[in-house]
Amino acid sequence: MSQVLSVLDVVKHYGKVKAVDGVSFQVAAGRITGLLGRNGAGKTTTLRMITGVLHPDRGRVELFGAGVAEARDRLGYLPEERGLYRKMRVLDHLLFLAEIKGRSPAAMRPSAERWLRRFELWEKRDGKVEELSKGNQQKVQLAGALLFDPELVILDEPGSGLDPVNVVLVRRLLQELAAEGKAILLSTHQMGEAEKLCDEIVLVHDGKVVKAGPLAEVRASGGRDAVHLEFEGEAAFLAQLPGVGSARIDTNRAELRLEAGADAQEVLAAAVGRLRILRFEVVAPSLEEVFLEAVGGAPAEVAA
Repeated sequence: MSQVLSVLDVVKHYGKVKAVDGVSFQVAAGRITGLLGRNGAGKTTTLRMITGVLHPDRGRVELFGAGVAEARDRLGYLPEERGLYRKMRVLDHLLFLAEIKGRSPAAMRPSAERWLRRFELWEKRDGKVEELSKGNQQKVQLAGALLFDPELVILDEPGSGLDPVNVVLVRRLLQELAAEGKAILLSTHQMGEAEKLCDEIVLVHDGKVVKAGPLAEVRASGGRDAVHLEFEGEAAFLAQLPGVGSARIDTNRAELRLEAGADAQEVLAAAVGRLRILRFEVVAPSLEEVFLEAVGGAPAEVAA
């Protein structure tokens, strides 16, 4: 895999506050990398250094083996805050972005029209941006980030304002772009969505990387397996089985959190002897569980 982006020991202060503290990671062509963490973890500041909006106090960022200034035209950036011209018509807005970038609006019109169709916004092309829903405004911003066919796509909270149908639409689009060889870096605190989308994970907390690597490796590096059961019978005994750390048991289903080193097959054998098992599934730790174990937090602190 060819490395498109290298972030090398970057540090950024805001006054006396160290917002980013020695962050390092890489993004490869054809891969989707998730930069994940709580709000305020340093994700957006890191993205702003990658895109050249901010300069690191220490360390460096390399794009395509060069400095940010030399390669900035090869990336597309979706910032977290909306930078839309609300009074403009939707298609005109994209053509205006082309003009700002020094591109001919006429030459970029086919690309703008293609992305409006791809984002199911074609029927709204002559309406004003301010008339769109928040989700459709987000899709206009995404179209603007992709308008110039960038080799590196950087997205800060791309799911903001999107309903479930459009979340799936954007997820499939990003997977298609990665399959075409684009490098994609997305920043989000929505770890469940990141698990469905990302190949590589970078978990950040208080400005530092706490875990990084391929998704499967990061998930395997912490947390505890869970067992999901559906059954017929009286199941209160499941909470007392050896190796079960905690249990949530309902009328005909249960979720058992296993202790470190516990064997799920032994739990199954004990359950089969006393219940009619309809479903048995071993579930690996979620990214949220791995993150919480790494930073010592509670689920409510990670939730949006």
